[in-house]
Formats: sequence, structure tokens, C-alpha cells
Amino acid sequence: MQSGFVNIFGKPNAGKSTLLNALIGEKMAIVSHKVQTTRHRIKAILTEKDYQVIFSDTPGIIEPKYKLHEKMMQAVKSSLEDADVALLMTDVNEDQQESNTNFTALHLKVPAVVVLNKADKADEATIQAAMEFYRKQPYCKDVVILSALKKNGLDFLLKKVLQFLPEGAPFYDGDDLSDMPTRFFVSELIREKIFHLFGDEIPYHTTVLIQEFAEKTTLIKIRAEIIVQRETQKGIILGEGGKMIRKLGTDARQDIEQFLNSKVFLELFVKVRPKWRDNEMQLREYGY
Repeated sequence: MQSGFVNIFGKPNAGKSTLLNALIGEKMAIVSHKVQTTRHRIKAILTEKDYQVIFSDTPGIIEPKYKLHEKMMQAVKSSLEDADVALLMTDVNEDQQESNTNFTALHLKVPAVVVLNKADKADEATIQAAMEFYRKQPYCKDVVILSALKKNGLDFLLKKVLQFLPEGAPFYDGDDLSDMPTRFFVSELIREKIFHLFGDEIPYHTTVLIQEFAEKTTLIKIRAEIIVQRETQKGIILGEGGKMIRKLGTDARQDIEQFLNSKVFLELFVKVRPKWRDNEMQLREYGY
């Protein structure tokens, strides 16, 4: 039996969350086209007869501007410490130098496979040039080309990962898909809808707190608070006559019902907490 931790690193928007979801076959990490959607380290467990791979999606590597960003980068740091294999993910069409600088700065002590994503949007010359560039880097043990969105190249990636994975007993029960509680995934699904429904600024000023998660006989009752920094942001999320929050609630409820495989009654409230992103106590309360 092979068993170990495979942690995914890369710039925001490299496709880390999309890859994690594709590998597990479930929606484990929320996805949006906006950068910095992922704030936590999310472990997802893939268990088969001969192996157990614990994949971790990590926040995109950024220069911290708030305490929240510092916490996100701490999640990246902790992922470096327990990795058996690192997947260094980059968009094959992007300038290689910036990703290379980030990957070099990780000072990896474990085998690293460079994952060139979005290959469906690249020509052969671009792919070849990127492969040659990364093969020369000292941290790179191998290069894999794939499209996480189209789910192309996943089997080949898994084969490569297993080449470097140690022998050992599984860390988790066969049925476990993650070490995160269900409440976490519910709050993330609500947060994902905020990324989809609102303009550039709002999602970054927002977090979601689950205040009640009660399993009744016919449905699950969920009460969630959407935390924002300013009254004006509260107004935007509520919308005229509550229109936006109703839309947000409907969209989120549909995804949560699918995720939990159960009928859901979802109540959403908006609370203003000025400067929560820089408040140590509030960040801890909100799970960062």
C-alpha cells in the first residue's frame, strides 16, 4: 500500500482548485475566475485498493496585505512541512519566470512534479517551450501537461505521483473524503456564490460563518452569517428589496442540497464587522 500527502502549489488562478475537484470527482474546493478564491488549505482524500493520496489545495502564493493574507500564506507554509510530493501548478500560457521564482522560493525538500495546466488553450510550440524550461529547474523531477477543466491528463498525473509516494498504511478511513467538517464546505459554497454574483471588490471583503446546522427529520436547517466590512457592502449584498440575497440564497441552497444529498432550509443574514480582515480575534472566530 502506498500512502502520503501530495500538496498543490501555484499562483492564484493556476487551476489548483479545479484540479483537486477533478482528481477527487467531487466538489471539494470552490472555484471562480477571480484570484484568491481559496483561503484555507483543503485536504481531499483519494482512496483506492493499492493507495491513499491526500491531496491539498493551498491558497495561491501572494504578497500579504492583510492579516487574512498572512494566515493564507501560513497555510501554504504548513503544506510545505508535511508534503511527500509537491505538485507545482502553472498556466502553460503564462510567462514562466514568475512561477519559477515562486517555486524556487518554496525551497522544496521533496520530489516536485511541475503541472502545466490549461494545455487545451495552448499550441504545441508553447507547450514544448514550457516543458524544456521547467525540466532544467533543479526542483523539477518531472513535467505533466493537462487540462484540469477538461479532465485531460489526470490518469497520467496520478501515475507520476504514485512513482514518488512512499509505502505506508492509510492515514484515513476509506470513506473519508476530507478532514474538514461539513459546515466548512457549506460556508465555502455560500462564499463561492458571492464570488459569482458580486463585483470585483465585495468577495474579498466577505466571509461566511455557519451559526446553525441542524439535521431535522426531513431536511437540514442552516443559518449562516455573511460578514462584510461596511454598511454599503451590506446594502449591495441585500440588493434592492432583498433581491440579491434571495438570489444568493437560492443558488447556494441548490449547491448545498446537491453536496449534502438532502433537502435544505437556508437562512442568510448580513453582519457588518469593520476591518475584520486585520482583526486577529475575528479571524480566529471565522476559522482562519
